[in-house]
Amino acid sequence: MDWDGRYAASPVGEPGPPGVLAGRTGLVPTTGRALDVACGRGTVAVWLAARGLATDAVDASPAGLALGRALAARAGVSVGWIEADLEAGLPVSGPYDVVVCQRYREPALYPALADVLAPGGLLAITVLSAVGDTGGRFRAAPGELLAAFGGALDVIDHVEGDGEASLLARSAA
Repeated sequence: MDWDGRYAASPVGEPGPPGVLAGRTGLVPTTGRALDVACGRGTVAVWLAARGLATDAVDASPAGLALGRALAARAGVSVGWIEADLEAGLPVSGPYDVVVCQRYREPALYPALADVLAPGGLLAITVLSAVGDTGGRFRAAPGELLAAFGGALDVIDHVEGDGEASLLARSAA
């Protein structure tokens, strides 16, 4: 997909939590480090930084990162913006107290996402899913997130349906 072209036509967004944290933002600390993987326009990264977390945000799209920088400047927060192809691996090392990954599915990254969590760290991940949808190469198989993270992390919530799967979990303290 031409993400730069898509973001070039997008407005600067508004800071906000990922959907998997709807009604549960109290689970997110207000100190420590956060990582937003495949951050897009940076709305979640800026929201995390505004909560008081030292935040890094990774995306392959320079246009998306530019929108994130503009949003961070408007919000008066600092975010470490990292341009990187996530198919080559996670370009950061932990520990992070919060790791968010929204709408980017790369099963090869799943172990790295768990590995960069600090003790007691929170993982919030949402991917497209074959559950309630027709499937396809970008969609997770039923139970994929639970299988990938359920053994390594303490699952707080796991939901699949309507073409989306999400998982909220903590690493052992």
